[in-house]
Amino acid sequence: MSINNHNPLNAHFLTASPESRKSYDETIMAVAKMLTDNFAMTDQPYSGKTIPELKILLNDLWESNSTKQSLPELINEIGPKIVKHLINVNHPLCIAHLHCPPLISSIAAEIIISATNQSMDSWDQSGAATLIEQQMLDWLCQRYGFSKNADGIFTSGGTQSNFMGLLLARDYAAFHNYDWLISDHGLPSQANKFCILCSEDCHFSIHQSAHLLGFGKRAVFPIAANDRLSPMIVKKKFYELKNDGMIPIALVSTAGTTDTGSFAPIEELAVCSKELNLWFHVDAAFGGGVIFSDQHRNKLKGVEQADSISIDFHKLFYQSISCGVFLLKNKNYFDFIKLNVDYLNPESNEKYGISDLVGKSIQTTRRFDALKIYLALKAYGEEFFGILIDVTFELALTTASYIEKATDFELLITPVLNTVVFRYCPVPVPSGCHWENYYNKLNKHIRLALLQSGQAIIGCTKINGRVYLKLTLMNPLTRIDDIKKLFKMIRQEAKHINQRLINKEDRLLDN
Repeated sequence: MSINNHNPLNAHFLTASPESRKSYDETIMAVAKMLTDNFAMTDQPYSGKTIPELKILLNDLWESNSTKQSLPELINEIGPKIVKHLINVNHPLCIAHLHCPPLISSIAAEIIISATNQSMDSWDQSGAATLIEQQMLDWLCQRYGFSKNADGIFTSGGTQSNFMGLLLARDYAAFHNYDWLISDHGLPSQANKFCILCSEDCHFSIHQSAHLLGFGKRAVFPIAANDRLSPMIVKKKFYELKNDGMIPIALVSTAGTTDTGSFAPIEELAVCSKELNLWFHVDAAFGGGVIFSDQHRNKLKGVEQADSISIDFHKLFYQSISCGVFLLKNKNYFDFIKLNVDYLNPESNEKYGISDLVGKSIQTTRRFDALKIYLALKAYGEEFFGILIDVTFELALTTASYIEKATDFELLITPVLNTVVFRYCPVPVPSGCHWENYYNKLNKHIRLALLQSGQAIIGCTKINGRVYLKLTLMNPLTRIDDIKKLFKMIRQEAKHINQRLINKEDRLLDN
């Protein structure tokens, strides 16, 4: 069946036909109105619906209206029944995770990305998109201090980027130490001795990558807290492992840990890695954005000496999920994972100057996420992102100061970036409760109570056996008044929990 300007199928695809343009305009307008109406009516980061309640609601919605509906009708329906019950990442008290509100430029880019549906694996599926991605990669390599011999690839985020860094570290070690190509021959016999050095608070994806790469999690050796990861400690552990017959192949330095935002001394560790012939990977998924801040750029001093870097733009660059990048100091090492396929990226393309990005990625189909960075930089400029980072860091310091002045809160450390870790420690402790056990369970219950009510979404973590609450202040629109309101909520929830304890309605002591 041919598709012409009057074919009814035109209304379901984006083409130049009048039917298509009408359908597209009506649908996009319906989405825009539904979203803005939803945000206008939302005064909490979550609706407070329980999982059982949501299951009933969503099952009823799925099974109802067996007759077809127009897209605008469906969009109007899902607004109050689905979108209303999503997490509102734009709310000033949605501050649990490294989960940013997206810039409007990013939302606009997402519309273009979806509508054009480019696939970044080969030139003949992406056209100009391939050149834009490479342009952004070249700019990023330069911005992070790499030479023109560097390159990179856009990824789904830090987990994938960290995996790629350790994958290339493994293949580099096998080739340069044993003249062994893992891509051709599989793992060498020495691989069961390969191991990775990192901090105690590195991202879980380091352990996960070791498992996926065939080393097992036992091959990961956390040797100190991130901010205390010194060359002396690294060398001591390195030689201990060598004496035990292990083969260290990589050192991972974290630029912004998930819990506290701490930075390892990158420059010192880079020199140490070179001396020990270790691949040096910097996980800057969280903290990589500080490169744009005049106040905090020094935290990344020495990053240009890394062999590879992970950076997430869906964190401190305020892009919609997902948008990450993996940068490689020596682009030739991408050859370890490069594979030419006749139907996709034949070697002959290179002779004609055709660039197929699939040779640098562990993904085949990839989205045109580079457009989000392109639009953001063109719309706002680099300085804008430095301002956003500085604003959120200043709020973290102000929040920490507020906590230190309160007699019923305890601050873990002065914020390094925009993460505040603390706990609620009221006195006296209820009769019959061990104070440490009580504080641990109380803080866990406070976080859960705020989430269940939908009033606030805050984080919870455990450090040195103690449970702490965590505020990840990614939102530059969050103000200290919002934080003060949150602390009132925390105190109120603690009163409710204590009252239930007194009335023996709560089994806090047993859970």
